[in-house]
Amino acid sequence: MRKAIIIAFMLAGFASLAAAQVPTSGNVYLGYAFYNTDLSSIDRANTNGWEASLEGKVFPHIGIVVDYNENYGSQNFPVNLCPGGICPATFNANFTERNILFGPRVSARVGKIRPFAEVLVGLGHVNANAAGSDTSFATAIGGGVDYSLIRLVSWRLQGDYVATRFFGTTQNNVRISTGIAVHF
Repeated sequence: MRKAIIIAFMLAGFASLAAAQVPTSGNVYLGYAFYNTDLSSIDRANTNGWEASLEGKVFPHIGIVVDYNENYGSQNFPVNLCPGGICPATFNANFTERNILFGPRVSARVGKIRPFAEVLVGLGHVNANAAGSDTSFATAIGGGVDYSLIRLVSWRLQGDYVATRFFGTTQNNVRISTGIAVHF
């Protein structure tokens, strides 16, 4: 009986320590995303889409973020119609690009404003219909600002430099998003 009571107290103690490791504050974000990409070697494309993220605080000014975005647009792709490549042509294809990224975010609240900076890594996937699809490593470096509207709701403006490597070439992309963040 005595061993059972000691084990029960130990389990309760370990459970309380484990619960202390779970983030107890953070935010959920959903918003519109503008994405400028150079998926093809011919020109850049402006796309529209959405972005969602979940941040859990691990320390007062440091959180861990999971970020997902989807963007839709069309791009001109090169095609060689001649065997020697002397007469190149282009075709336009619709594409969808998805990125799932995670990493640390540093932030500080100053009155109604909460600026933040982040470094994220993960995967990107593009499906360009007739041009094919590809998956690559993706990184994002950026930041933004939350402006508190009411106690738990903020308006967010965010900008990121996103690097991907689809179809064997590096893409240098810009993502700007805005929307609502709900803090908990």
